[in-house]
Amino acid sequence: MTELRLLAAIAAGIIVLLLLILRVKMHAFPALLIAAIVVGLAAGLDAGLIITTVQKGMGDTLGFVATVVGLGTMFGAILEHSGGARGIAGFLMQKFGVKRAPVAMVLSGFTVAIPVFFDVAFILLIPLVYALQKRTGKSLLLFAIPLLSGLAVTHAFIPPTPGPIAVADIIGADLGWVIGIGFLVGMPTAVVSGLLFGKYIGKKIFVEAPSLSDEEVTADQEIPDIRTVFAIIAVPIFLILLNTFTESGLIPVSSPYITQGIALLGHPFTALIIANILAWYLLGLRQGFTRKQLLDISSRSMAPAGSIILITGAGGAFKQVLIDTGAGGMIAQSLAGVGFPVLVFAFLISAAVRIIQGSSTVAMITAAGLVAPLIEGTGFSGFELACIVIAIASGGSIMSHVNDSGFWMVNQFLGLTEKQTFRSWTVMTTILALTGFGVVSVLYYVF
Repeated sequence: MTELRLLAAIAAGIIVLLLLILRVKMHAFPALLIAAIVVGLAAGLDAGLIITTVQKGMGDTLGFVATVVGLGTMFGAILEHSGGARGIAGFLMQKFGVKRAPVAMVLSGFTVAIPVFFDVAFILLIPLVYALQKRTGKSLLLFAIPLLSGLAVTHAFIPPTPGPIAVADIIGADLGWVIGIGFLVGMPTAVVSGLLFGKYIGKKIFVEAPSLSDEEVTADQEIPDIRTVFAIIAVPIFLILLNTFTESGLIPVSSPYITQGIALLGHPFTALIIANILAWYLLGLRQGFTRKQLLDISSRSMAPAGSIILITGAGGAFKQVLIDTGAGGMIAQSLAGVGFPVLVFAFLISAAVRIIQGSSTVAMITAAGLVAPLIEGTGFSGFELACIVIAIASGGSIMSHVNDSGFWMVNQFLGLTEKQTFRSWTVMTTILALTGFGVVSVLYYVF
């Protein structure tokens, strides 16, 4: 009877969440909180304890996520306004040339989306795609799909983008491992979903770019030195990975003082603070920005970050209710009893929520909340937890369609019909998700 009640409580919470988002059109933040309270009430948790549990889940999650997302957002905003993001794309185009422009586009998307939000990076780089179509006379999709794939892969798999940061924190995965596994999975995934599918769909559907001259593409803004841009992006990633490899023993360090120094500098908080300081000076003051302008850029960047932070916190509350009611443990025992792999469950639940309600962030956070109780106290290694994060991220990327804002953004900027958007963007996100899950499954079960 208890198991049936807990299952009914989980089902009630998910149904309420989906109804509030889909029918009522409520923001995901209060919807997730209401769903958490519904689960607690349906499971028989004391009313006062439910609020305490929600508060604990919010606090535990936001202590880490709010700091990392906030610092990452400010860093990305300075990179964007300094022209650094466009400089990366221009540099890669110069190195690869027009003939290999799809490769340049996928690498541009892959790199720029590390510090810059998906939609912002897409809007920044889409003029280059327009220019390539005009210059070559080939379908816009030949260049746009690789760019979109690179952006989507990094946005889903590689911190400090918000999705993997939130999932990693909720399930307790180390960010260094997530970055490493994210790169390993992301590169072949971008090749398959971006380059190979882009070449195929570019031959099937011809799309012409809107009128846009090359002069409009290359703005008169001075682009910072590209070596400086790459170095600043690499600094936080290098420091976080160095700390992870040192803690795991992959890089032996004999001195405790060096170990402590690496632990401090390699913590995501410190690593991103250093990146912000470097960007503030090298991409800001050195590029002619005033301190007031940099302050305004940083302040404005917090608006989109606020929504993501609150949704992530509510996801943490949802997870905590599942743990405190015992619902998560019950699911874990049931899955273990039938031999159902956690990695597959993580992918499927994330994919299901994504397809039903559209938002990849909500899908990933909801799935992480359901998966976290299953792995608590099970002794999963840092490598295994990182693989689970990528499995969730893969599921949360699948089949973008009409209930996803990304679908309509691609539809409008590329000038596609709805049918063409389904055949290109929706299929690409599905290939991306399945390839990502396939690659991470090989890593998880073979290594």
